[in-house]
Amino acid sequence: MKAPIKTLATPLASAAFFISAVTGILLFFDIEIGLVEPAHKWLSWLLLSGILAHILLHWKQFTGYVSSKPALAVIGGGMLMTILALYPGFGEKEEEGREKLGKITAHALTSSSLETVALVIKKSPENLIDNLAGKGITVKNQTLTIQEIARQNGKSDKALLGELLAEVKGAEKTEKDRD
Repeated sequence: MKAPIKTLATPLASAAFFISAVTGILLFFDIEIGLVEPAHKWLSWLLLSGILAHILLHWKQFTGYVSSKPALAVIGGGMLMTILALYPGFGEKEEEGREKLGKITAHALTSSSLETVALVIKKSPENLIDNLAGKGITVKNQTLTIQEIARQNGKSDKALLGELLAEVKGAEKTEKDRD
C-alpha cells in the first residue's frame, strides 16, 4: 500500500500546486470566470493532502532540511505571515467598508417598522403581511419592527429580513422575464 501512496504524493502535490497557483493568480486579478473561485477553495485540500503525504513519506529528509537556521527562518517567516494574515486589522479597507455598510443597513432595516421596510422595498405593508402569512409568519401590527416580528415568530431578524428582501428580487426577476 505504501508504494502507490509514495508514487502519487509528489504528483498530487505538484498538480494541486499548479491548480492553486493558477486560480490564485486569477483571483488576485479579480478574474473569476468559470469555476476559478470554488476550484481554488476546494482543491486547496488536495494541495494540503499532497504536501502532508509528501512530508510524511520523506520525514527523515524533511527533518534534515528544517534543522538548519535558514530553513527555520523561512518557516518562521511563513508562520509570522500566516499570523499577520489572520489579524483583522490588516484587511482591505474597501471590503471592510462594504461589510460594515451591509451590517449597518441590515441593522437599520431590522430595527425599522414593517411599514418603513415596505416603503424601502416599494411594496404595501398589507402585501408584505400577506406574503409573510403565506410562509407561516404572523404580523400582529405593521408598526412593529422586523426584530419584534421575528422574535414573536421564533425567527432571526436577519432571516426575516431576507424573506422580505427576497420579495424584491422575485419582483425584479418577474419584470425581466416580461421584457
